[in-house]
Amino acid sequence: MKKIARFILFTILGWKFDGDFPKSPKKYVVIAAPHTSWVDFPIAILTRLSSGIMINFIGKASLFKGPFGFIFKALGGTPVDRTKNNKFVDAIIDIFNSKEEFRLGISPEGTRKKVTTWKTGFYYIAKGANVPIVMATLDFGNKKIKISKPFYTTDNKEKDIAYLRGFFLNVKGKNPELS
Repeated sequence: MKKIARFILFTILGWKFDGDFPKSPKKYVVIAAPHTSWVDFPIAILTRLSSGIMINFIGKASLFKGPFGFIFKALGGTPVDRTKNNKFVDAIIDIFNSKEEFRLGISPEGTRKKVTTWKTGFYYIAKGANVPIVMATLDFGNKKIKISKPFYTTDNKEKDIAYLRGFFLNVKGKNPELS
């Protein structure tokens, strides 16, 4: 599957890697931005398959219903009910703590719409599970998938978020007006 994904991603679609998902540590949170189009998802899945590193993801519960819900689950997805206050961060921390190997991909924007501030659940998950954050971006302007080295949070949330956001400067999403 890895060879097929690489052929599609690199040869047919013309993308390039700048970095790769780390094999170690075996647990981390991947934040991917900007998230501006449904096209981000298949490119992200091809990226994950091309790397050979399993990265799970979460999505709104409605994606996991109907005729295609089983596909999202088979790809490593978990539905999230965003209508309830269900201690989501604590539940994800428990998953990290219960596994020897777990990587979770999250969009810090939480939507494909334009946002000025990120949701910070990813930050509290990483901090609470004592795992690093790996930044990943799909730069449609340059057809480049850029992946960072692991970043460990500090005790200065504002400085950490500013550093993380800096990784995504000058990146063009599929719909740049939403970046």
